[in-house]
Amino acid sequence: MEALFCLSPRYRLDDESPWLEGIDPSRHYWIAVNGEKKATMALPGLIVSSVSEFKAVIRQFRSLQPGEIMSLARISSRCMIRCVSPNCYALESRINDAPVWHLFDQETLDSLLMTAHPDWQCGPSGVELGRNLLLRSLAQTTATKS
Repeated sequence: MEALFCLSPRYRLDDESPWLEGIDPSRHYWIAVNGEKKATMALPGLIVSSVSEFKAVIRQFRSLQPGEIMSLARISSRCMIRCVSPNCYALESRINDAPVWHLFDQETLDSLLMTAHPDWQCGPSGVELGRNLLLRSLAQTTATKS
């Protein structure tokens, strides 16, 4: 049995290195992994259809206890939030086929989740990030057909 190798970049709102590139209209969180601009990736974020659903999901997140997992369902993917310990949460992803937990404190992840509010609108740079995600998706589709 092969040992699991996990990387765990950690992010806080007051980090010295800027890690948040932006949030696109589809609520993907664009982050520079460990502040490295060359390693930017999009993590799927929270999407809700109503204010009442938004409130319920935020309450669920805030009530997570260590060891508990919360799933953010999206149309084509699923994002898992894992409460690692008090004030430490992990968003799971993969980088170069390696499992990665992006670690956040509660304030930071709460701030990211707040962008799911139906009234939130991204800035112009977020729209450009959304275009980049679409282009990546089209490139992958083209590559698999070849």
